[in-house]
Amino acid sequence: MKKIIISTLIFALLSAVSSFAAHHGDKKDDSMKDSMDIVALADHTGQFTTLLAAVEAAGLTPVLKGDGPFTLMAPTDEAFAKLPAGTVEDLLKPENKEKLTAILTYHVVPGKAMAADVVQMSSAKTVNGKEFSIKVEGDMVYVDNAMVTKTDIPASNGVIHIIDSVLIPE
Repeated sequence: MKKIIISTLIFALLSAVSSFAAHHGDKKDDSMKDSMDIVALADHTGQFTTLLAAVEAAGLTPVLKGDGPFTLMAPTDEAFAKLPAGTVEDLLKPENKEKLTAILTYHVVPGKAMAADVVQMSSAKTVNGKEFSIKVEGDMVYVDNAMVTKTDIPASNGVIHIIDSVLIPE
């Protein structure tokens, strides 16, 4: 009888721990995302390690953690992988910081432009001073030649839209 009671208690305890971990584990609760800045949110998703490494190398982390608001067209790690071999490694070198900064700031628009706003635009002026084109084709939206794959990911200091390619200013 004692074994049954102990087994039942252990099972109940393991169930409670499992339930707690499922709701409060290492991943942050979705409701916390709105309180994260763009950098913290990008880090939270796990899809932007290359972008965040580049932002850090360019010294832009404090800017993107700032008040904003900003709209970030965020290329995923897969988007960076589409670049020719060695491109990312070359851009991350200290001597290429200016070029890297120009590329990264081309992905940021001042202000908070939600998807409903973006589809009404034909272009947007970026933080680096150049404009990228915006094109709507059916249900798809393109920023230059990058397809927007997910929109309206809210951050405390702006919004992230995920794109499938790295934008290169001309």
